[in-house]
Amino acid sequence: MSRDEARAIRDTELEKDRARYGLLAVVVSNLAIAGVAIFGVWRLGGDKAVIVGVLTAAFTAVSSLTTAYLGIKAVSNTAKSIALGDTSGRQRTEPAPPAQRTP
Repeated sequence: MSRDEARAIRDTELEKDRARYGLLAVVVSNLAIAGVAIFGVWRLGGDKAVIVGVLTAAFTAVSSLTTAYLGIKAVSNTAKSIALGDTSGRQRTEPAPPAQRTP
């Protein structure tokens, strides 16, 4: 195995670990937010206006956190594939020559 192959394997494993632990951090954070929201609703004892505010804030936090993670991950993957020169997903088309006018 050459150095380039060993490095590619190491980079792939590192990327897998980053994705795995990043997703784990997002899931744990979302569960913590949901837990705090449930505890807050339980302790408020029925005040509807405050319960709606707590649930709205919790939903906003969970959706923002998840969307940010997925967006950053997508951009990172795209940038990495461009940097490595992986253009298999894109097709290059040559511009058509300009139309010739006949007098």
